[in-house]
Amino acid sequence: MMECSILVFVLFFLFTPKLKAQQSYAGNSVLDCNNTDDAGPSAAFLYTCNGQKQSCKSFLIFKSQPPYNSLSAISNLTSSDPSELAQINMISDNTQMLPPGKEVIVPVVCSCSGQYYEAKTSFSVPSIHDTYFTTANSTYQGLSTCDALMSHNNYSEFSVEPGLKLQVPLRCACPTRNQTLNGTKFLLTYLVSWDDSVSVVSERFNVSEKSVLHANGFTEDDPTLFPFTTILIPLPVEPSSSQTRIHYPPPLKSPPVSPIHGKARSRKVYVWIAGIGVLVLVLCLIIFVVVFYRRKKGSQKNTEGKSKKKLDLQEELYVSIAKADAGLKLYRYEELESATEDFSNKNWLGGSVYSGFLSGNVLVAIKKMTKDVSEEVKLLQKINHFNLISLLGACEHCKDFYLVYEFMENGSLRDWLSCPQVLGWKHRVQIALDIANGLHYLHNFTSPAYVHKDIKSTNVLLNRDLRAKIANFSLARSAEKETYGFSSRKFAQVSKGYMAPEYIEYGLVTPAMDVYAFGVIMLELVTGKEAVFTEDGVEVFLSEVIFSVMEEGNGEVEPVGLVDPNLNVEHLMEFAVRLIKLSLVCLAEEPEDRPRMPQVLSSVLKIQLDANRKMQTSV
Repeated sequence: MMECSILVFVLFFLFTPKLKAQQSYAGNSVLDCNNTDDAGPSAAFLYTCNGQKQSCKSFLIFKSQPPYNSLSAISNLTSSDPSELAQINMISDNTQMLPPGKEVIVPVVCSCSGQYYEAKTSFSVPSIHDTYFTTANSTYQGLSTCDALMSHNNYSEFSVEPGLKLQVPLRCACPTRNQTLNGTKFLLTYLVSWDDSVSVVSERFNVSEKSVLHANGFTEDDPTLFPFTTILIPLPVEPSSSQTRIHYPPPLKSPPVSPIHGKARSRKVYVWIAGIGVLVLVLCLIIFVVVFYRRKKGSQKNTEGKSKKKLDLQEELYVSIAKADAGLKLYRYEELESATEDFSNKNWLGGSVYSGFLSGNVLVAIKKMTKDVSEEVKLLQKINHFNLISLLGACEHCKDFYLVYEFMENGSLRDWLSCPQVLGWKHRVQIALDIANGLHYLHNFTSPAYVHKDIKSTNVLLNRDLRAKIANFSLARSAEKETYGFSSRKFAQVSKGYMAPEYIEYGLVTPAMDVYAFGVIMLELVTGKEAVFTEDGVEVFLSEVIFSVMEEGNGEVEPVGLVDPNLNVEHLMEFAVRLIKLSLVCLAEEPEDRPRMPQVLSSVLKIQLDANRKMQTSV
């Protein structure tokens, strides 16, 4: 009898699927298209098949957005039952237009397929601007992932064309045995918004914070939630429309521009802003004269105040690092001194940057700075993207600050474009895509949106595989704060040849400023020339040269003169010219005439796709 009991016990564990306690929260890794699950299931793809059932009823949250702003459109997009969709959202008319940002509860059948749970649907690609990335993160708002789409479809990353029907796996899951025992009957896949936290979401759906933390594998009480990602909400009953809300967009900070008189109005706005700037300067001058005498008397007191401010800045740096991820470290100066061999010349990489080995074998780049770096640290600890440089830690010593970054083996893009070891067409287009991806993330996936302000080829670094990452965020500023802001130091800091006209004239800071600089970098990639170079003893702007040639009509007839001869791409000349034309659109004089980074990214992808096809057919 005892032997039979043992045999049954053993067979139960041999033939019963392994049930994990919860799913794992993937964070921002779901926004990357280069994840792998070779070593086992990855939360960056979909949720793992770890539930008690192989199939179950589940729910998703989708936010209404044109053209998916009616129940019928959302039903078609998600392959959900239209009548059930209408009933649970208490909307009788399936064709009724919903307000933008309105949360819609979508009931789906969630089934285990291979390693992952998924709700199956399909999507017909509508335009050349749609990719796996935009389909997962824009159309489906993070309810699918780029990696999952690529694994479910036979088309390559750059072969997504209008009219293709994609199989789309939506993120869902079934309750585990433990969750079922604790009263959970359904799991809701919830789209995280900017102001969400576990406590806020738990209260809205009337469930315990502990159950939400456990369902998503969180080990801390107040974890960071990233927008455009999903978390699972364990529910004892079906969700109701009373638990949904409308996500209103933030108010516009800039005045509307008439499409007919856009340029004239924008210039009036700039003049008006400039006038205010002059007035402010006059007022500042008056105040300066009035308080000068008092300030002179209190010089000793002010000196003490400056010392206190310096101490506050140091403390702010420590606080910034303390609040950062576990991977961000506060280093001792002696560690950096030892790593760089006392900042020796043989470890000098350029500027104030040195290489060094920390912990004996970790190669890093260490940048010395004399100004406060707390704002840069705050920004870098927020971002998590393959195409943006990673900050590993920081140090303060004798009023100097040191930032420790991941090491980029191949230096800057400018160095590579200037050296005899030529970058080929494939690498150059991939580098353009990498930069566009990084800027797209910075402009659209951070809260608030950020403007880099110093995009140039020396601030684009290449790793061992010649993949690009944007570096040097010392000038980066919130787009919300400085939509119409001025900086007294702007002209001394930002590099010549990359500055947008509105910034030179009026100090206007918007994401369009980065788009302009990216246009210059694309010209550098195609021509091999620097943004500003000397010709016949005269300083020449690369953008002006290209504009002049294209306006004369020579861009179509004689493009060879524009393209770097080291590329040897005569058979791809049409694509090089397309890249030049895209660059010139990014260099439009008026910021409102420039494309946004998602459009630029899609255009570069399309150029790469078409060029790859031609190379394949010509082989």
